[in-house]
Amino acid sequence: MTEVDLVAVALATGAAAGLTETGRGALHDLYARLSEAVRRRLTRSGGYGVRVLDAYEADPDVWQTRLLQVLRGPGVETDEEILAAARAVIRAERWTGDLGRHRRGTGEGTRHAPADVASQDPPQRHHPVASGC
Repeated sequence: MTEVDLVAVALATGAAAGLTETGRGALHDLYARLSEAVRRRLTRSGGYGVRVLDAYEADPDVWQTRLLQVLRGPGVETDEEILAAARAVIRAERWTGDLGRHRRGTGEGTRHAPADVASQDPPQRHHPVASGC
């Protein structure tokens, strides 16, 4: 996955989850930060990219290809603020996606926790057979 693809996936995650509206919590805040950083970058290269971003947020299915085109032009792939924000959106969505599924009782959970949580050692569990009890 290229950096532009990473940003596009994070924007799609936010658009698909309806995060363009207000009041959605931490994931909304992360998406808003990403969207604003992308908007600032696109503004530097003229108004067309910003109009595409706005149209994409309104109708992602129609504007996905065009968004990828405008993201490739203005240096999005090297903008550390945008890349960090995109990674944060994806990590948060994976984390909240897992929690939401388990709260609903589906038992499904194929997504992973954010890297800072996933890298921690798992809690030690007492297993009677392994401990000889």
